Amino acid sequence: MDKYQEQPHLLDPHLEWMMNLLLDIVQDKTSPADLIHLAFKFLYIITKVRGYKTFLRLFPHEVANVQPVLDMFTNQNPRDHETWETRYMLLLWLSVTCLIPFDFSRLDGNLLTQPGQTRMSIMDRILQIAEAYLVVSDKARDAAAVLVSKFVTRPDVKQKKMAGFLDWSLHTLARSSFQTIEGVIAMDGTLQALAQIFKHGKREDCLPYAATVLKCLEGCNLPDSNQTLLRKLGVKLVQRLGLTFLKPRVAKWRYQRGCRSLAANLQPRLQGPEGSQMPAETADCDSDGDYDVPEDVESVIEQLLVGLKDQDTIVRWSAAKGIGRMAARLPRELADDVVGSVLDCFSFQETDNAWHGGCLALAELGRRGLLLPSRLEDVVPVILKALTYEEKRGSCSVGTNVRDAACYVCWAFARAYEPRELQPFVAAISSALVIATVFDRNINCRRAASAAFQENVGRQGTFPHGIDILTAADYFAVGNRANCFLVISMFIAGFPEYTQPMIDHLVAMKINHWDGVIRELSAKALHNLAQRAPEYSATHVLPCLLSKTQSLDLHTRHGAVLACAELARGLYRLAVQEDRPVADYLDDAAVRGLKQIHQQLYDRQLYRGLGGELMRQAVCVLIENLSLSKMPFRGDVVIDGWQWLIDDTLRNLHLISSHSRQQVKEAAVSALAALCCEYYVLDGGQADPVKQEELLQQYLADLQSPEEMARCGFSLALGTLPRVLLQGRLQQVLAGLGAVTTICPKDVSFAESRRDALKAISRVCQTVGVRAGGAPDEVVCEENVSQIYRTLLGCLRDYTTDSRGDVGAWVREAAMTSLRDLTLLLGREQPELLEASICQQVMCCVAQQASEKIDRVRAHAARVFMTLLHCEGAPLPHVPHRGQLEELFPRSDVASVNWNAPSQAFPRITRLLGLPAYRYHVLLGLAVSVGGLTESTVRYSTQSLFEYMKGIQNDPQALEGFGGTLLQLFEDNLLNDRVSVPLLKMLDQMLANGCFDLFTAEQDHPFGVKLLALCKEETRKSKDVQKLRSGIAVFCGMVQFPGDVRRKVLLQLCLLLCHPFPVIRKSTASQVYEMLLTYGDFLADGVLEEVMAVLGATAWDAELPVVRAQRNHLCDLLGVPRPQLVPKPGTG
Repeated sequence: MDKYQEQPHLLDPHLEWMMNLLLDIVQDKTSPADLIHLAFKFLYIITKVRGYKTFLRLFPHEVANVQPVLDMFTNQNPRDHETWETRYMLLLWLSVTCLIPFDFSRLDGNLLTQPGQTRMSIMDRILQIAEAYLVVSDKARDAAAVLVSKFVTRPDVKQKKMAGFLDWSLHTLARSSFQTIEGVIAMDGTLQALAQIFKHGKREDCLPYAATVLKCLEGCNLPDSNQTLLRKLGVKLVQRLGLTFLKPRVAKWRYQRGCRSLAANLQPRLQGPEGSQMPAETADCDSDGDYDVPEDVESVIEQLLVGLKDQDTIVRWSAAKGIGRMAARLPRELADDVVGSVLDCFSFQETDNAWHGGCLALAELGRRGLLLPSRLEDVVPVILKALTYEEKRGSCSVGTNVRDAACYVCWAFARAYEPRELQPFVAAISSALVIATVFDRNINCRRAASAAFQENVGRQGTFPHGIDILTAADYFAVGNRANCFLVISMFIAGFPEYTQPMIDHLVAMKINHWDGVIRELSAKALHNLAQRAPEYSATHVLPCLLSKTQSLDLHTRHGAVLACAELARGLYRLAVQEDRPVADYLDDAAVRGLKQIHQQLYDRQLYRGLGGELMRQAVCVLIENLSLSKMPFRGDVVIDGWQWLIDDTLRNLHLISSHSRQQVKEAAVSALAALCCEYYVLDGGQADPVKQEELLQQYLADLQSPEEMARCGFSLALGTLPRVLLQGRLQQVLAGLGAVTTICPKDVSFAESRRDALKAISRVCQTVGVRAGGAPDEVVCEENVSQIYRTLLGCLRDYTTDSRGDVGAWVREAAMTSLRDLTLLLGREQPELLEASICQQVMCCVAQQASEKIDRVRAHAARVFMTLLHCEGAPLPHVPHRGQLEELFPRSDVASVNWNAPSQAFPRITRLLGLPAYRYHVLLGLAVSVGGLTESTVRYSTQSLFEYMKGIQNDPQALEGFGGTLLQLFEDNLLNDRVSVPLLKMLDQMLANGCFDLFTAEQDHPFGVKLLALCKEETRKSKDVQKLRSGIAVFCGMVQFPGDVRRKVLLQLCLLLCHPFPVIRKSTASQVYEMLLTYGDFLADGVLEEVMAVLGATAWDAELPVVRAQRNHLCDLLGVPRPQLVPKPGTG
């Protein structure tokens, strides 16, 4: 049923037959209790989805149903929490049967059954049930309130029982406390019942009791309760009481909009204003004078106004609806007073809750025609403020709900008023809604503003360029915040009515926003909008922003500096596009102001302390943009100040908080690149020799800093230098960066500096270019290319781990990216510099990374491999097995395969095992994956490996080649736990899966002999429990090899049965037991049984002398010599 939750009306054609089917079960006397409860449970589920009001009408409600439904209650236990659905549905059913048009006393018959005994009347029974279930703790309480409202308001019941029930209700409220759970439950049920009675009862019946109930309600002090539901019910009951005090009537003075047709609104208006309908507010309202308003109404209104400021939305919403309903029955003057009281909610002394409640109330009043056009001049300015309402609280802000509700008000007004009434406010409302649509931080507010704008365009037809804007800023388009700020805003600003309000809003409200992302987007938006209003941006906006750069508020200062940077760049670009002098937009005062920003901040020490990192980042952006804008500062002292800031920032990156460090680093590096290109290159295109020497000497020295972050910063700084500054110093720079990539004992964990140095090497190579016969200090050539490749390939062996995990993966990813970029550069410009050995190493090492265990690294490696294989233009020379690779990895795999997914990556990568050049490296990566810990990686890598092994089972030559590679891999990585431990696990699985059955058929096969020797060497003197367990498993698997290998394996296992670690002894015994069950046919039956008995019966974690005796007995049974104790050196 849950799938119908969003559109429950689709169930309507089926409700009747479903209900009848279930009620047949309920009414069947033979149905067991559990089945009846199940039927009621299903009925409840349908009711939950469709709503009880629709469902109620379908219940059978004949006279004959009253007694059976009442009888069913006799079997119900109100405290049984398993069957509450049954009681809930029975109460609803009973509430429908209460609507029968006969007096209940007719159904009672003779109440005197025996002399002196009286049966309870049906009326009393129903009332007793209702009162009992109004104070239960489950959902039956809600149904009991519905029952009461239907029952007590019956003509025959109200005369006899209404006063008594209300008396009982008020006593319940008076003695209950919202401080206790029981009190809250009792008050909840009672308030629901009272609210329903005053809603459904006739006014003349309820009016005599209304004042008493109101007085009792005031005594309950519900606004002080921390229970949201009680406060909401209190507000609901108060408004029902207020409506009881006032006669139901349609206010003659209310505003009525004549035409509500969208088509009519969108048609051109041929007739003038004199032909339009006169507003209804001029209608006769003389009848207001003779209408007497009770004093209690003032108390009701006051309580509703307090409810508008409640801390919970549902209470405020209920109060807003109450205000609207009450105002509709009040005389015009009093209703206007209510509007004035609602407007008092919009004081800046009030909380965001009051603003939100006020917006909801205004929308309700407007929707009902109770907010007369004469009041719009007071209301619209308030709503415009609410559309941008935001109040900072700590590290975030409140006001999202206020802005959303303000959009709802605009939506409601569009439907409520004739276009001519809103005409004076169109410019302000349309601009405010457009601003909220594109510049609000919250996605819901942007969408609400878009919907309100759309409603106004359709209903009013007066919003400028409405259809064009709606097309660009629809519900889905405004979902992306960056798209709103940078793309949609640019389109809307093309309409002159909106350009200046949008710019003003950014400067006034968004440049100083508490969220740094909004400040950055606002600055970029101002850069774009400068093209739409260049004169206004230059003469008004830029001076205003320059004054804000000295603000005491950190966020204002940061946003203003960013905005100055972006705006100056935008105006420069515009001048270049229009082929005008920059001075047309940036006069001397503006240039002087931009130049002074750094010195003013430095003098006030605003680069230090908590906000220093924000200001450093902002001024670095300023430096970059002013340099790109070719400001006339060459030789000026400000350049030295800028250089100091960049160097100081890079040197002290470790003092900057980790969450903003990357952003500050990137800003400083980008600033340096722009600064060097503009101010350190002489007119002839040569580098300033003094600056070049000073800069390179300092940066190369800083590469050896003891701070990792400083190394990162200066590595990237060197990588971003322009070509002219690197000329004549290339070898020196590459050597310095190469030294950073080398792992030394004191900086093993400096993975980030190694990563950034690799990025820098790649950038330097791209910057200086390639020339085969060039000088090694000028370009990449045959003299230095080999050293560069050695550095990059060496970093692919970085498997450093620390508390953060495999940090070497960052280095390996950067190395692969750099290898790709350098190799493609060489292949494109100087393919002769690519040696066959280098190309083979690159492809093989990348293939190894593509078969390892970390999804992200594997995917990156696979993409690099595919890029090198299918590069644009001429294919790379010397790629091993290119033809077969192109068949195994077609170009279509680049886009179609998700290399992050082990299920897609491993089946493809294991195909490389069939190519001799790649086998060693791919097997090295697979060993780590197959023996890893991640379940999905292990499963798919193992499946792919076994699939490959199955294909070569009957090919002795291929299996020999694979076995030789495997042994070579083991030998090369002896005692390298990163590889050897997972390799042992992989060997165990391969032996158990029968991958080497071809070798086990031969006595003392060289593979088995060599493997045994390597396993012994790997586990000898090891204290690593995980490694020893994996070694034991491999030894057990090697029992398959007959001859001398088997004897030596059994001896190894016997030695491990007396290992110093009890856990290893137990593990060995357990695995040997399993091994003999599987491969024990080499022993005679009697011996096998005895060996199994000894293994099973011995406590292998006991003292060594006890265990040793049993082990020796096993040695005799297995036919291997007993191990002899070797005395420790220095004993005896």
